[in-house]
Amino acid sequence: MNFSLTEEQKTLRESIVRFARNELNEDVVERDRTQTFRRDLWTKCGEMGILGLPIPEEYGGSGLDPFSTAIALEALGYGCGDAGLVFSISAHLLPCVVPIGMFGAEEQKRRLLPDLCGGKRIAANAMTGPGTGSDAFGMKTRAVRDGKGFRLTGTKMFCSNGPIADLAVVFAVTDPEKGYHGGITTFLVEKETEGFRASQKFEKMGLRTSPIGELVLENAFVSEDAVLGGVGGGAAVFAHSMDWERILLFATHVGTMERLLEKAVEYARTRTQFGQPIGKFQAVAHKIADMKVRLEAARLLVYRSAWKLGEKKSVSMDASITKLFVSESLLETALDTVQVLGGYGFMTEYEVERALRDAIGSTIYSGTSEMQRNIIARWLGL
Repeated sequence: MNFSLTEEQKTLRESIVRFARNELNEDVVERDRTQTFRRDLWTKCGEMGILGLPIPEEYGGSGLDPFSTAIALEALGYGCGDAGLVFSISAHLLPCVVPIGMFGAEEQKRRLLPDLCGGKRIAANAMTGPGTGSDAFGMKTRAVRDGKGFRLTGTKMFCSNGPIADLAVVFAVTDPEKGYHGGITTFLVEKETEGFRASQKFEKMGLRTSPIGELVLENAFVSEDAVLGGVGGGAAVFAHSMDWERILLFATHVGTMERLLEKAVEYARTRTQFGQPIGKFQAVAHKIADMKVRLEAARLLVYRSAWKLGEKKSVSMDASITKLFVSESLLETALDTVQVLGGYGFMTEYEVERALRDAIGSTIYSGTSEMQRNIIARWLGL
């Protein structure tokens, strides 16, 4: 496999880095402090084509293959210092827009995708229920047949984009006896649906510009055309979206790791102690060398997994390996960057402490590190 970028991919990367640096980095420190999500920046990302990267052009997307999508999202993570905005984009695109593009009926795709890709609407994935955590399919949300539709009842927790979403991709139990295989159905629930509302908004350690909250369904009626992927097809929708998320969301983190590495190198070259740049001290130089090794290994994992996704090869174990390694590498790199910058790294204005806070969540969302190790072990027959 040759992962050298084509001229088109190089141009794509350069254009997104330039866009992110010029348009998305204003007042990030203040936005993090106030937990502010800026809809105008979202709209700009839609106009840039970022919100529909792998969706066919006929539905308003950019028509990129998964490998090119990984390159684009890596560039976004590198150029944009607002990790919360990048996370909201990924939470909208990968577990919501992509499944609609893959499993949606023609009417659903033509009605929903143009606005989702263009930045006019925001989507949220509603999977996790109260108390379920990693046991995602232990959900209590129920969907009961009612004439030519369903009545949905339940609560969904930790919904990224939930407080601002125009559309939710909701997973509910339609047949408790069938369980995971055939008993879960995915529904497209629009904000205006009676009985559906965004409840409390949560405050987070990191990714504070990405709103997260609780979504409540109280006997909410949706018609049959709200079903995504067929009745009982929720497990397939979820598995497909997790493959995309565990690979492509973590492509953004590769970009973040490269930006942190450059910050550490620049500081180590210019900060002097005891008459020489601190990069001359082996303790510092080795730490930065390890950051470079992690970056290159993470990038190769993302690229290989994205390529396999595009080739429609079995990719679930690769996705878990990628998610596990990149998330833990990002966290270690962010911590090392704080350590290299010392007291300055601890200060808000240098924007490194925020990167560390943002990185901690990466080992939890999309399935914890512990769950990824369990998945990998099962694929190995253990």
